[in-house]
Amino acid sequence: MKKTVTALLAAATVAGSLVSVIPAARAGDGQIAAGVAGGLIGGALLGGAIAASRPAPVYVAPAPVYVEEAPCRLVRERFWDGYGWRFRRVQVCD
Repeated sequence: MKKTVTALLAAATVAGSLVSVIPAARAGDGQIAAGVAGGLIGGALLGGAIAASRPAPVYVAPAPVYVEEAPCRLVRERFWDGYGWRFRRVQVCD
């Protein structure tokens, strides 16, 4: 938003300064026709240069990758702890 307001303010400042400097328009000796033709030619050259330029690079994030993990399960295991038999759950993956 700040950039837009700044750009509009700059354009208004330039336009205001040009209005006070430009003399009244008079059609004499084909000067206006030369200005129009020069503007058309310059616009065509500038437009052609913009159209022929390469487009801006597009950066795209890679697609997410899903990895299927091996199914795991909990198994009840009996073990001797030195005092007696005990049970514990152990995860087993195939």
